[in-house]
Amino acid sequence: MSLRKFTEFWFWSGPMKVETKERGRAKVSRPSAFNQSGGLVVRGLVVLVILAIGVTFAYRYFWLSTVSDNPKFTTLERSLQDIRAAMNIDSVRQYNIQKIMKIISQYNKDMPSGLRYEIADEIYSMSVKYTNLDVDLICATITHESGATWDPEVVSEAGAMGLMQMMPTMGMWIAHYEGITWTSAEDVLFNPIYNIRIGSRCLSALIAAYGLEGGLAAYSAGERRAATWLANHKSDELLWAETNNYIPHIMKFYNEYKTMTL
Repeated sequence: MSLRKFTEFWFWSGPMKVETKERGRAKVSRPSAFNQSGGLVVRGLVVLVILAIGVTFAYRYFWLSTVSDNPKFTTLERSLQDIRAAMNIDSVRQYNIQKIMKIISQYNKDMPSGLRYEIADEIYSMSVKYTNLDVDLICATITHESGATWDPEVVSEAGAMGLMQMMPTMGMWIAHYEGITWTSAEDVLFNPIYNIRIGSRCLSALIAAYGLEGGLAAYSAGERRAATWLANHKSDELLWAETNNYIPHIMKFYNEYKTMTL
């Protein structure tokens, strides 16, 4: 039945003839005026509900078949998703940068804020680049290696230089793979950005080869001694006293920074 016929049936169908025997004559039974108006209201409501369902169905069909399949709509939707993801990533980045700057300020309050930001940004970038490093571990290593100074130009008695205390020979070798032009040890290793980049690459490679504690031991005492130490169940007798203290000190800073909040 078409919608038109359906409507006509409900609205315009006349009263039903009912023949009854009354004194031998046939009578036509008609509904009262009240029943007629009430019936019209009910029928009108039913028709409105049916029309609403039809419009809703048509709208959804149009949306799913036309708009959602439109390449422009798909591109827009993906762009919005990319924007939301970028905002989440940037909020994580900014949180970590602020955290690193707070750590730096604890040890070197005289460092200019612009340099603090550049160093923090580089440390975060290294934590993204190397999946076995995080900002807390890099910061813990720098804090211990620099003697809790965070001085970009600190030099040890052994000749290790900069924030992550790289020896010039090792630094020059890694700088080549980092695409850093080696002009002099001072120019490269006193540059905190280059120093962090070189030191993070070295630390990541050692941790990948020997695990966290083995990598820290190798960073301090060299790969051969660290491999021997691991092969002998981490016997303290096989490491220098400095290296025996090195690992727990860095782990102490590491655990402290992991629980730090802004």
